[in-house]
Amino acid sequence: MLTVDYEVLGLEPGMLILDLGAGFGRHAFETARRGASVVAVDLALDEMIQTRNTFAAMLVEHELATAVTTAVVQANGLSLPFADASFDRIIASEVLEHVPDDLGVMAELFRVLRPGGRLAATVPAALPEQVCWWLNDAYHAPKSVGGHVRIYGQPELRTKLASIGFLPAESHRAHALHSPYWWLKCAVGLDNVDNPMVKSYLKFLTWDIVDAPRLTRTAERLLNPVLGKSLVVYADRPASVGAPT
Repeated sequence: MLTVDYEVLGLEPGMLILDLGAGFGRHAFETARRGASVVAVDLALDEMIQTRNTFAAMLVEHELATAVTTAVVQANGLSLPFADASFDRIIASEVLEHVPDDLGVMAELFRVLRPGGRLAATVPAALPEQVCWWLNDAYHAPKSVGGHVRIYGQPELRTKLASIGFLPAESHRAHALHSPYWWLKCAVGLDNVDNPMVKSYLKFLTWDIVDAPRLTRTAERLLNPVLGKSLVVYADRPASVGAPT
């Protein structure tokens, strides 16, 4: 289940990509399949171990081009262990909403992105996220340890990125069919995995992800502008200090 549009990101084979908040690697794996080298970074050690193991299996199965390199690093987004201007593209998917110092993370992303490079930052969209917060305060911080600490409106995200020096560009929403699932979970209890409505909707989502039928793909595309669970904002690092804004 991909949130980032790789055509809008401008990913090309041979590039070096940072996937911050990579988790179990969904974007990292797709990035490598498309011929770009990737460094997957996350604080969660168990997720990084599984991501590393999946990369190893992909190599065994010859799913990756020989020129592609992959790396897995456990690190904090506030102090990335990389040199300035290291990466051609950066994906930061569903991570900024977890971090109290989001501007600090954005500054680090700006630092390690090369001039002329592009960032794809994804966060939960405001309306679906607000419904979750209303329905269940265990969904977010402070009751949820490590949970979401803020709700982003698109203007706030774009303004914060611009304050660091990024040039915010295109945006879109994704995963409209996932919003009702999270509303259901929040309504019946986040740990209530045996609830029949939650189980049925999860079965539907799994079928949709695996089979990608035209009907549901069309429905989601039409619903995304209003109900899309994720907001994606693309932002560029100027190619030079005097680059036009």
